[in-house]
Order: sequence, then structure tokens, then C-alpha cells
Amino acid sequence: MDILVSSVVAGVLIGMVLALVALGLTIIFGVMDIVNFAHGEFLMLGMYTGLLTADATGMDPLLGIPVAAVVGYLLGIACYWGFIRFLLRGPMVAQLLGTFGLMLLLRNLALLLFGSEDRGVNAGLLVGKSVAFGMGVIVPATKLAAAALSLVSFAAVWLLMNRTRVGKALTATALNAQAARYMGIPTERMNALAWGIGGATVTVAGALIVNFWSVNPYVGLLFTMIAFTIVALGGFGSVPGALAAGIVVGLLMEIPGIWDFVAYATEWDWMMDVPVTSFKYTFVYLAYFVIMVVRPRGLFGWKH
Repeated sequence: MDILVSSVVAGVLIGMVLALVALGLTIIFGVMDIVNFAHGEFLMLGMYTGLLTADATGMDPLLGIPVAAVVGYLLGIACYWGFIRFLLRGPMVAQLLGTFGLMLLLRNLALLLFGSEDRGVNAGLLVGKSVAFGMGVIVPATKLAAAALSLVSFAAVWLLMNRTRVGKALTATALNAQAARYMGIPTERMNALAWGIGGATVTVAGALIVNFWSVNPYVGLLFTMIAFTIVALGGFGSVPGALAAGIVVGLLMEIPGIWDFVAYATEWDWMMDVPVTSFKYTFVYLAYFVIMVVRPRGLFGWKH
């Protein structure tokens, strides 16, 4: 039973962080109907920002989160005004290939600046510490803090989208950009703001993840695929859907632990011989395939 409870708790915690990774992707798509293939590279830069800020200042890695947010926001704004707004004039294939090119640019720029070796956080207030909850559940303090701060970030974005005039303008732009423009909403600025918020949320997620996950210039690809799965499951453009879907995907990633529990409980030898851990991401990608076939709008999709 300890294995099962530990796996479920670990899945929920990592799912909250992964949901924050996908939040920026779903905001950008919800407002502009464009898929950002460079989303994972934004996260990678957020991881490097948190790591390098801690190394340069000697501060705790978690204190680098505001720096990562500023870097992500400015990067998102710069990408929109300098690149994305021109892609919107072309066909959908140009938009897809354009963001794919942006992904390659950011990845190779990181290779040039940081090299290809894995790097990670080695010291910090929470690094190496854990919290015991009973029933054999021991959670690394870094993952617990990352999950809590992810929820805070989600709450902030939800309040922005639903309780402010700017958020209502973003929603109006997402629903019908032309009608919003007729009502006096500066849709170009809303598009840029969507990219800024999307960039800030994913770099914050990166600064959280680097506390327990090593970073290299290629790490973005894995998180991009996971983010696509979360957005597809939660529904394109749905903020609450991203949170719920992130937790579901987090639990899918912990299937090896659940598998081990069933194997030990039933004493089925054949289950013990299956290397499920090697296929843990396969369950995530399989879910993505099934979702896109069965319910393309996702569970909480609100845009047709």
C-alpha cells in the first residue's frame, strides 16, 4: 500500500508542475490559434535562468523564479513583435514551420552558450531535504514547493483572466478577434500579452523544475510533448482544463509504481518481469493519441 500511495502523491505533485508547463501553451493557442513548437525551449531557458541566477548570486534557487518570469515575459513579447506577428499573415503551415524554426534557433543558441552537458542545482534551502506524511509517503521538499508555487501561479493567471479588464479583453480576443477589434480592444497588444504570459508561466515552471531535474539544451523536447498531451486532454484554451489534465498526466507517469504495487499484491511473476519503468512516457503519448482520436476538443475544451 505504501508504494501505491507514494506513487499517487508523486503523480499529483509532478502533475501540478507539468500543468504549469502547459498553461502558457494553452493560453497562446486559446488566444491566437497558433501552436508554439518552441514552448519547450522557453522552459529550457527558464531552467537555465534559475540555475545561473543561483550560481551568480549565491541565492537560493527558488529566489530565481521572479528573474525567470521576467526573462520569459520579455522573450515572449520579443518573439511576438519581432517574429510571430509576421507569421500570422501566412498559411497555417508557415506558422507551424516558423515556430519549429524558433525552437531550433533557441536550442542551438543554448548549445552555443551553455554547452551540451547536463547541469543541475546542487545546493539550496530545500535541496536534499524531504517531508514525511506518514503511510510511507516521503516527498522531496523541492517537488512539494514546486507543486505549491505552481498552484499559486495558476491562481494568479486565473484571477487575471477572469477578474480583470485585461483578462476579459484576452478572452474576447480569443473568442472573436475581429469582433473584439471592432469593440476597441487592441488585439495586437492582446496577442503580444498572451505570448508574454505564456513565456512567463513556462519559464517559471522551468525555474521550479531545475531544482530536481537536470537541464541541457535538449530537455525542451520531452516537456513539449508532455505539454501537448496536457493541452489536448484539458482542452485547447482551457486554464482549469490544463490543471486537471496535468494531474492526470502526472499520474500516468507514475504508472510504474502502481504496476509494482499490483505485482506485489497479486504475486504475479510475469508482472514483475515487465520493465514498465522504461515505458513510462509511452503511456503519456498513448493517451495523447487516444484523446486526439476520440475527443479532439479535450475534456474541457471551450473553443470550436
